Amino acid sequence: MKIIVLGAGQVGTSVAANLCNESNDITVVDSDQSILNNLQDRFDLRTVNGIGSSPNTLEQAGASEADMIIAVTQSDEVNMVACQVAYTIFNIPTKIARIRNSSYQKHKELFHSKSIPIDVLINPEDEVTDYTKKIIEFPGAMQVLDFAGGKVRLVTAKAFYGGPLVGHKLREIPEQIPGIDTRITTIFRRQESIIPNGDTIIESGDEVLFIAAPHHINAVMSEFHKVDRPNRRVIIAGGGNIGTRLAAALNKNYLVKVIESNEQRARKISEELENCYVLHGDATDEDLLNQENIDDTDVFCALTNADEANIISSMLAKRLGAKTAMALINRAAYVDLVQHDLIDIAISPQQTTIGSVLAHIREADIVKVHSLRRGAAEAIEAIAHGDSNSSNVVGKRIDEIKLPPGTAIGAIVRGSDVTMVHHDTIIKPEDHVILVVTNKKYVKHVEKLFQVNTRIFGIG
Repeated sequence: MKIIVLGAGQVGTSVAANLCNESNDITVVDSDQSILNNLQDRFDLRTVNGIGSSPNTLEQAGASEADMIIAVTQSDEVNMVACQVAYTIFNIPTKIARIRNSSYQKHKELFHSKSIPIDVLINPEDEVTDYTKKIIEFPGAMQVLDFAGGKVRLVTAKAFYGGPLVGHKLREIPEQIPGIDTRITTIFRRQESIIPNGDTIIESGDEVLFIAAPHHINAVMSEFHKVDRPNRRVIIAGGGNIGTRLAAALNKNYLVKVIESNEQRARKISEELENCYVLHGDATDEDLLNQENIDDTDVFCALTNADEANIISSMLAKRLGAKTAMALINRAAYVDLVQHDLIDIAISPQQTTIGSVLAHIREADIVKVHSLRRGAAEAIEAIAHGDSNSSNVVGKRIDEIKLPPGTAIGAIVRGSDVTMVHHDTIIKPEDHVILVVTNKKYVKHVEKLFQVNTRIFGIG
């Protein structure tokens, strides 16, 4: 696909990097030539220096032949105008834009072909907030991802010594938790991925990916580690957009404290947030954390706009006794340095956002994509179309489908019914199929599996 990315900030750069890796023709537009020079040194892509909403700039970027435009500049207004120009002048089929201002988002009627023609709205702040909230809701979870409108979730949990299933075979799960329907799709063990079977033994330190209905998640997780009490006390470092949104989302069910270094901002959010305790101070201040009973805190979540500050405050909180320490980290290099060893969970805004884009560049009917393992793997929700003659999956048993290496089908959503798959489960037309692909280079193979063979109808 020919794709134009407007804005070479953190989100734009991450999007461009992911799309380049999938052999797309990428052009990045930005007004800062030095940033563009750096991108060209790192990736196989074109760059254009200019304002993304300008017709001349878009023409120079190849808009007349583009399949998609992704507008992720810092300005909502520039992104909206760029999509309007892309539609009206260049007739670009797919238009994706980052819109951060909630006042725009409240009026969905703005975003259609007769007004502002944007096909997909993305808001990294909202997506990070939702992502973090789900992790807090399930103590011990490292990642909680929705599929099929929330009917089923994919959860990453770490197995620890003392968990009931650690040292035991997976086939014992039904005996351990009768009445709970779940499927373990993948195990990551010492940086290697395993597609398990009934005889696979869970080891301490395994990262286990399982699929279950939302109300079964805690029961399944209790098999991999000692049961934690529900999270109750949360400290959020940083009262910016994400920190404030998370506090507002949690304050009805949790005891939430927000630490904000800017006094004026602290006063403002204290007026906005009900039932939240807002502190003016430095989250790296040991005395302040001790004063606020950090040793009795269930979750410490650092969400400032500075990676280094987030890492340091989370490390300190963990050392002082916080049960779980989380940090928002933009730089991918930092994530590998600190996650697991120094803090519990590193949150990447880029990885939480990229799925919204990837779902729209897939060749099959892919309705949901979630990035796993910092972009090295993916969880996909694909819809099966056609029949046994025109499809590689419809009418076939799971064990008859030629899945690429390191790929597993976890569940099928058929209407309102969720089925955890077994080797003899048969896929039917319009099934939503949930897969985990541990090696991203095989995603194209998965796409082809779910494409209808049009030659059978004399089209190809």
